[in-house]
Amino acid sequence: MRDEFARKLFAGPCDFFWGSSRIDNLPPQSRREVAFVGRSNVGKSSLINALTGRKTLARVSQTPGRTREINFFNLGGKLILVDLPGYGYAKASKTLAAEWQTLIFSYLSGRATLARALLLVDARRGLMDSDLAVMELFDKAAVSYELVFTKSDELAPARQDALLAEAAAEARTHTAALAEMAMTSSRTGSGIAALQGQLAAIAL
Repeated sequence: MRDEFARKLFAGPCDFFWGSSRIDNLPPQSRREVAFVGRSNVGKSSLINALTGRKTLARVSQTPGRTREINFFNLGGKLILVDLPGYGYAKASKTLAAEWQTLIFSYLSGRATLARALLLVDARRGLMDSDLAVMELFDKAAVSYELVFTKSDELAPARQDALLAEAAAEARTHTAALAEMAMTSSRTGSGIAALQGQLAAIAL
């Protein structure tokens, strides 16, 4: 039953309806929200497009740090997908930019309709210092989050298994991290259906 609901939900309408770079200009809180968070160029927009079966719903940029707004998408009137600006694009910096942290933490801690955050991690690189800093930010904001690995098609199955084991060990040390994790590829579609099922359960 859940699988059929997920299929229909993600095959149905999904439309961009709000974008803002300011925390005082967000849409009214209504339906449950799922936030997509990750480093610049980790594949947030590509994953949203893959989940919804579209090519251009979320704009994909080849330039790291291009997305500066919080973008909201209405998924069939059942769930709101939220594409957050990427972090960590600074060649010599391992810390989060102050403005990003202020904007994102304000959103995370002040959004009662936020049901879950997906922390996207490039499977080729694994958890980096900036990802760990964001995990601590989630813990502080008391927002449940799931680790979602992208670009997994570039890793051998054995390396994928090792990466999941390493990530699970790290997640156990964070109070807001969920045990659930996902290994995905927007290019091949691997892991997309399973993630759709997880998100559909939030909309039920």
